[in-house]
Order: sequence, then structure tokens, then C-alpha cells
Amino acid sequence: MPLTAMPELTLIVAGDPDQWTGGYVYDARMMAELRSQGWRVDVVGLEGRFPLADQKARHSLSQALATLPDNARVVIDGLAMGGLPDEVERHAARLQIIALVHHPLADETGLDVVQQRDFHHSETRALASARRVVVTSHHTARALQEYGVPDERIRVAEPGVDKAPLARGALDHEEVGRPWRLLCVATLTPRKGLGVLVEALAGLIDRPWVCEVVGSHDRDAGHAAALMAETQRLGLAERLCFVGERNVDDLAASYREADLFVLPSFYEGYGMVVTEALSWGLPVITTTGGALADTLPPEAGIAVPPGDADVLREALSRWMDDTEVRRRLRGGASRARRGLTDWQQAGQRFAAALEAIPEATIDAVARPERRQLS
Repeated sequence: MPLTAMPELTLIVAGDPDQWTGGYVYDARMMAELRSQGWRVDVVGLEGRFPLADQKARHSLSQALATLPDNARVVIDGLAMGGLPDEVERHAARLQIIALVHHPLADETGLDVVQQRDFHHSETRALASARRVVVTSHHTARALQEYGVPDERIRVAEPGVDKAPLARGALDHEEVGRPWRLLCVATLTPRKGLGVLVEALAGLIDRPWVCEVVGSHDRDAGHAAALMAETQRLGLAERLCFVGERNVDDLAASYREADLFVLPSFYEGYGMVVTEALSWGLPVITTTGGALADTLPPEAGIAVPPGDADVLREALSRWMDDTEVRRRLRGGASRARRGLTDWQQAGQRFAAALEAIPEATIDAVARPERRQLS
């Protein structure tokens, strides 16, 4: 009886594949699940600047694609792909190119109108060369209608979550005299809305709370410095701590000791940290930005419009001041916890999204030739 060939896949990401942020964690966990299912997976981290690609980034992606044999199956993370349509188009006819989109590049906070337009144009071109587009949420699937991606080419593979014990704050027993422990896990970038959180907490100095923000300061060092300067100016530095990235064990300890999870993002393509908080049974206060409106079950937390510090402050004060609100949201988070998808299930859905990749379209085959004739 002939042996079945091991399925093969190359994943291409921007920069170091081992970065500890949502998109990179998703990529790494999905690749680990594919390997556990018998896939042979290679991961390539590109050099250069992304998503506003420089010459080093262009060369790095071109080289990575050129070394792959004809008909190889390759998943390109959207951060690496969206700004480099020429390089993707050049190989669209001979490779099975699959785009992995966490959220469209043009939706990043802080872009001006020209940058948004340019990213929309380049990502539309890049996605047109993909035979399949895998997205991490139904929200992103809907958003790609504006990029001309047909529904039949899109597959949704939402993240999974690890099982975790109940956090201290998930229990109804409340310790008298202990300040509320708020936790936020987010890189210090404009899209995460941390300036809104600082402003909201500045109006709650009469309540007993401490807040820990876990996330890299390096993605936007200028923004990180401004956040900490504003925290210092408002006299919050002893209560609002930006602790940087943490390893797995230390991050677990932060979840275990928390009472409430807060994520003030302007936009998320999914919001993996929300489901991670729910896996610990923690109630969540977040926004309706992007896919967050779908990610947070309404009974497990409070969702507010993004960018509104007054409304965020009011939600935080409701949670801190009202015993019944806390009890209701803890119960909702505990129920939501029981229905979460684990990473094994998520990996099976990702593998299913890679099946039956269609042949290259006539447009994808002709496009490089048309460029040479123009």
C-alpha cells in the first residue's frame, strides 16, 4: 500500500517569527498544530522594514519566493505581503500563494489619507494574486469585500486558546482592602488606544486600583515614551505600570492575579488577548473596534466605543463601584470560558482552509506578462 505524501507548507512572515505579539503568536501556534497533524512546515522570517517596505524587504521576499519549487504551497502573512504586490504577482502563476490576513493594513491607526489609500491599493493588488485568503475573523472576511476578494476564496480560521485555571479575580470572593488589579496586554502602539486608558484612569484616582500593561515598547518607541511621560505628568506612575514584554510564565502570573482585563484598542482584527483573558474567567472591558464587537460575548464584559475616554472611565467605575455588575460579568465570563475553542480545534480549521487550493486565475497568469509589455 503506497504511503501518503506528507503535506508541505512554507510560512513567510515579516521580521523575527518568534515575536510575542498577537499575529505572530497566531502564526506560530497554527504552524505547531499543522506539524502535530503531520505537516512539514518551514517558517521564513524576512529582513527589512514592514509594512512600508524598503528595498531590503523587497529583496528578502523576492529571494524567499524564488527559492520555492513550482507549485509549492506558501502562506504569506499580510504584514509581509500587503506592501509588496510586485513581488507576489511575479510568482502567482507558479506557486500556490495563500494570504493570511489578520486585518487590512489600511486600518492601522495613525495613517494619513494618502497612506491609507496607498496601502489599500497595494494590498488589493497583492490579494488578487492569492489563490486563497485565510482570515482570523468574520469581521476581516467582511472587510475584504472592499478589496475585491470573492467570498469563495476566503476561509475563516479564528484563533484558539489554551486552557487555564480560574484567575483570582474570577472568584466571587473579594478581599477587603486589596486594590482592584487591572490588566492590559498590548504593544505600545497607537492602535491599542493606551492613551485613552491613561486618560480614563486619571479620572478614577479616588478608586483603589492598580493597572499593569504588558507589551513591547519597541514597536513605536516614540509613542511608548509619550505614554509614560503622560502617565508621569498625571501622577499615575506608581499605579499604572508599563512593564514591557513578559515570558509565558510571568504573563500567566499576571492573568492569575488580575481582577479585570482591559483592552482599549481602536481596532483589532480579532483580539486574541480577549479570549485569553476569558480562558482565565476574567471579565473584560474593551471597545467595539473592528472584530472586538464579535470577539467579546456581551454577558462577559462591557464594550464601549473606541477612542472615548469618558465612556471608558464610566465603564470602569461601574465595574469598580457595583457589586452586582462584578458578579454578573464574572458569571458571564465563566460561562464564556467553557465554550472557547482550543488551539487543536483551531489548527484543524486552519488545515481545512488549506485544502483544495484552486488553480491560478487567468488574471494572475497574465499579470506579470502584461507588466513586461507595458
